[in-house]
Parts: sequence; C-alpha cells; structure tokens
Amino acid sequence: MTRRKMHYYRFNGDAENVIEAGKPLYSQIRGNWNESFFNNPNPIILELACGKGEYSIGLGKVFSDKNFIGMDIKGDRIARGSAVASEMGLSNVGFLRAGIRYAREFFEQHELSEIWLVHPDPQVRDRDENKRLTNPDFLNMYADFIRPGGMFHLKTDSDFLYDYSLDMLGKSGRFCVVEHTADLYQSHLVGEHHGVQTHYEHIFTKKGYSIKYIKAKLL
Repeated sequence: MTRRKMHYYRFNGDAENVIEAGKPLYSQIRGNWNESFFNNPNPIILELACGKGEYSIGLGKVFSDKNFIGMDIKGDRIARGSAVASEMGLSNVGFLRAGIRYAREFFEQHELSEIWLVHPDPQVRDRDENKRLTNPDFLNMYADFIRPGGMFHLKTDSDFLYDYSLDMLGKSGRFCVVEHTADLYQSHLVGEHHGVQTHYEHIFTKKGYSIKYIKAKLL
C-alpha cells in the first residue's frame, strides 16, 4: 500500500463524518442515521458510488435543510470528500465506506427520501449485467430504502446505460419514470441537477458529450 493511501485510511479513521468498518456506528447505523449521525430529523439523500462526494457536497451546500450521505468503497476517495465537507463546515454531509451490494446492512426500509446515482460504470458487457447499478436487483433494493413518493435520480454520459435504465425502471413495477432527457443541458430539466457537476462531467461536457438524466418516483 502506498504512503498516500495509508494517509487517507488514517484520515478516515479519525474523521467524524466518515463511517467505516472498525467504528462503532458501522454496525449500529441502520435505521439510526437521523438520531445517531446527523442529530436532526431532516430528509436523507444517498449518493451511490460517490467517488469524492462531489454531488453530496454540492447538494449539501444548496440544501442545508437536508442530509446527504456519499457511499463508496474506495477509502482514498472518501477521505478527499470528507476533508472538503469538513473544510466547508457542512455538518449535513457524511460518508459511508462500504460496497453497494451490502447497503441493506446500513439502511432501514423507507429511511431515505432520495437516491442519486451519478455517472456509474455502465458495465456494457452482457456478462457484467449483475454489476450494473440499475439492474433489477439493485433497483429493488433502492426501492426498499426510499420512502413512498421519494425519488431516484440517474445522470450518465452513457447512451447504453441510459436506455437500459429506462427499460429496467419501466419494468420494475416499483418506480414510475417522471421525466428524462438524453441531453440534460439542452432541456428544460437542466435545473434538476442544481448546478452540480462532477469533475469528469465538466470535462465531458466541454468536449461536447451530452449528459443523460432520469428522474423516477417510487410508487
């Protein structure tokens, strides 16, 4: 392990806004995010595969009356997001270092008001469908966490994942696609992302790539 990664892992161990294996809340947080972590009753929004948490941080700045959790398995990415959130004084932003497949260990039924999935790996090979974060199994799990009437959001630069996700959401029986666009920044839905862009999304749009967006409501 590199010295830099060791630094990030030590940082996470000390960071109050990070939950990871070895910390008491790691095994106790399910169903207790409001009371034990955020210390308020505000709605909770989860960003899956958050990377450095750019979306959680960006939305946390816009909505001080909501709580945001960035979830990712990569400790170095979590550490960077944690540091930025702390420097900005965002007490409504936290991070969970864990794999998405194990999310049921950390979230109770109807504990979340929204889920954001921003530029995940599209996993285009047929043999990798089980890894796509909008496959039926994952969507069913997300539906358990979101409150009735709550929202699921997807942003992607992948035509393949956009079409696949629309298909899977339509067939899920648990979500209704409210709005979608194959070119977010040229549509009336541009305000839906609240001006938040990831680093790579900024690069993609500068190169002329279109960003796709789906907003689905839990039935």
